[in-house]
Amino acid sequence: MNKIINSLKTTKSLIITLGLTTAVLFAVIMPSITSADVLYRQLQLGSRGADVSSLQTFLAEDPTIYPQGKVTGYFGSLTKSAVSNFQARNGIATVGRVGPSTLPVINEQMANGSNSSDNISAPIITSAGVNNITRNSATINWYTNENAKGLVYFSTSPLSLGEHPNSVDVSGNTAMVDSNYRTNQSVTLQNLQPNTTYYYLAYVTGISGRVSITWPATFTTSN
Repeated sequence: MNKIINSLKTTKSLIITLGLTTAVLFAVIMPSITSADVLYRQLQLGSRGADVSSLQTFLAEDPTIYPQGKVTGYFGSLTKSAVSNFQARNGIATVGRVGPSTLPVINEQMANGSNSSDNISAPIITSAGVNNITRNSATINWYTNENAKGLVYFSTSPLSLGEHPNSVDVSGNTAMVDSNYRTNQSVTLQNLQPNTTYYYLAYVTGISGRVSITWPATFTTSN
C-alpha cells in the first residue's frame, strides 16, 4: 500500500511542476472542479478546498453512497453522510471523516477508479475566470463538459457555503442567472461599485440535477 501511495505522490509532484504556469494565473482564473485525484490530508466536517471537491467527485460516482452528488469544495453534513456510507461499504467504522483508516482505502479506490456504478456525475467546470472588468461591471465566464445552467454568486464580503439535502446555500445578496443549458456560460455583473473587491463563484447544475461549484475567487473593479 505504501509503495502505491509513494508512487502516486511522485506522479503528483510531476504534475504540480508542469502546472506552475497555470498557478501564476490564479489571481485571474478560478480553480476548476476536476475529476477525483489523490488525497494528502485528513478531511472532516468543516474542511474546505480542492481536495474536498476531489473527494466529493469520487463519492458522487456512486449515487448509493452520495445521492446528492454535490461538488462544492466544502465538507458539510451531506459529505459526512457520504463518507459514512463509503466506510460502511468498506468495513470501516462509520465516523464520517476521512481519517487514517479511511484515507488509504479511498486513495486506492480513487487511483483504480473502482467506485463508479453509473455514468451520472456532476458537471466538470473548466476555464472559469473574469474579464471585461470596468468601474461598474465584470463578466464571468466558464465551460462545462456537459450541458448545464449556471448562476454567479457575488458579494463584497467573503462567500460561505452550506449543504442541505436538496440545495447548497451560498451567501451573497445577488445571483445573476443564465438559465439556458449549454457548455459555455457568460454572465455579466452590473451596477458594481468602483474600486471595490468582489468575491464570486460559479454554481452550475447539470441536466441530471447534479451540482458543481467553483471555489470562491475575487476581482477588483477599476477606479
